[in-house]
Amino acid sequence: MSDENPGVAVTNDAAVEAILFVAGASVEVRRIVEITGLGTDAVQAALDRIAERHRGWGIQVQRDAEAASLVSAPRTADIVARFLGMATTGRLSSSALETLAIIAYRQPVTRAEIESIRGVNPEHALGTLLARSLIAEIGRRETVGRPATFGTTFAFLQHFGFASLDDLPELPRDLVEPTGSPTP
Repeated sequence: MSDENPGVAVTNDAAVEAILFVAGASVEVRRIVEITGLGTDAVQAALDRIAERHRGWGIQVQRDAEAASLVSAPRTADIVARFLGMATTGRLSSSALETLAIIAYRQPVTRAEIESIRGVNPEHALGTLLARSLIAEIGRRETVGRPATFGTTFAFLQHFGFASLDDLPELPRDLVEPTGSPTP
């Protein structure tokens, strides 16, 4: 790859980072592959290096299996909100947060499983989380009634400042079953 300046090569990392920077939103990996002519593995490797290079800085790479974006780091949220004149309101209720935590740690999870863990009907909390696009229906169980399963979305990662689900804090030992699953 080279730009308009003869003799000046554009690295894979520079090309991918420039696309993420100017996009202003999440970009699908397949689109980066199309634009750059790089293979999927080369784009993923470039994203890994860019993410590592930005670790500890004011911006970070946020990605899921299919897309990536450059976003402000969570620790800069208050400063960015002040700069943009944004109020930091519209927080989730404790019921919605509890439901979201169950989904984040146990996904894919059904409505009945959430109700079993929380002990209350999760309908309202699920509606709120779906409306905010923090969760989505990601499939159906192959059991009687084929219940819908829920999982978190890229918007969830963005909202909480996680680069991936691997960034979720570990659960306290007393909340984890011997199998490694969170306890209900």
